[in-house]
Amino acid sequence: MTLLFDKQKRIASPALVPGQEESARATELTIGLINNMPDSALKATERQFMRLLQAAAGGTAVRFRCFSLPSVRRSKAAQSHIDDDYCDIADLDRLPLDGLIVTGAEPNAATLPEEPFWRELTGIVDWAKTHTRSTIWSCLAAHAAVLHLDGIERHPLGAKCSGVYDCARVERDWLTSGLASPAKVSHSRFNGLRESELAARGYRVLTRSGEAGVDIFVKQWQSRFVFFQGHPEYDALSLQREYMRDVARFLAGERETYPAIPTCYFDDATEAVLAHFETRARKDRDPMLAAELPGLTLRADIGAGSTASVIFANWLDHLAQRTAVAMPAR
Repeated sequence: MTLLFDKQKRIASPALVPGQEESARATELTIGLINNMPDSALKATERQFMRLLQAAAGGTAVRFRCFSLPSVRRSKAAQSHIDDDYCDIADLDRLPLDGLIVTGAEPNAATLPEEPFWRELTGIVDWAKTHTRSTIWSCLAAHAAVLHLDGIERHPLGAKCSGVYDCARVERDWLTSGLASPAKVSHSRFNGLRESELAARGYRVLTRSGEAGVDIFVKQWQSRFVFFQGHPEYDALSLQREYMRDVARFLAGERETYPAIPTCYFDDATEAVLAHFETRARKDRDPMLAAELPGLTLRADIGAGSTASVIFANWLDHLAQRTAVAMPAR
C-alpha cells in the first residue's frame, strides 16, 4: 500500500516491500480532506484520517490531499502549516477527487447560515454532488449539508452528547458490511438530527444509538453522500482532550457551564476522581487548577478506531471498484 500526502510528500508504509509499489499503483484513488477543525485539533484530525486510510487501503494506492476553508479563522502557526502543507481550495476543480471527507468546525454562531464559513461550505456541498464518487460529511458538516440540500434543521440537545455509544445497524448496506452490531462510536455535539425528518426526505439511516440517536445515514445523488453524526475517526484520547479543554475553559471563565463527563468513556475510579475535582473547581474557580487535573484512565471497551476501520475499508473498496470500471474513460 502507498499513501501520498500532497503536496507530493510520500507517507511511507511499513508494510510496503519491494515489488509491491508498482502493483499498488494499478488502482490509485485520490482522497481529499477539507479539514475545518479548530487549530487545537487540526493536525490530530489529519493524522487520524491518514492512519485510517493507510490501514484501510490494502493494495490500493491513495493520494491524500488536504484543504481548509479560508473563512475558518486560524492562528498564525496554524495558517503557516496550512500554507505549507495544504492544497489551495481554489484548485479543487482541477484536482480530480474520487472521494472527499469534510470535517465539522467549532460552532460560533446561533444558526448555521450565520457561520462565517456557511457560503463556502454550501458551495462545497453543491460541487461534491457531481465532482466526487462519494463524500463523507462529519458532524457539523453533516448538519450543514442536510440543511442546505433539504432544509432539515438540526435541533439543540438538552445537554452535550459526548461519549462512546453503542450504535446498532438498522439497514443493510455495503458501507456497513462486516460491522459489529452494536458498534462503538464516539459522539461529541450540542445538536442532533431527527430520524423522522431525515426519512421523510429520502435519507437512509444505517446505524443508530438508543441514547445518541442517528449515527450514520446516506443519500444518493450523482455522488453517494455519507453522513456521520458521530466521530468514528476519533482516536482513544480525542474525547479526553476535548473534555480537559472544556474544563480549562470553565476555569478560565470562557464558558459558563462545567462539562459533563463523557458517557461510557472513563473507568469508574476516574469518574469518581473527576466528580470530586468538579466540586472543587466549582467552588474555587481558578485557571491554575487546570494544572492539577488528575491522571485519567479510560474504560477498556471503548473500541477506538474499530468501527472506522471497517467503514473506511468498505468506502475505499467501493471507490476502487468504480475507479476500475471507469479507468478506460479516464
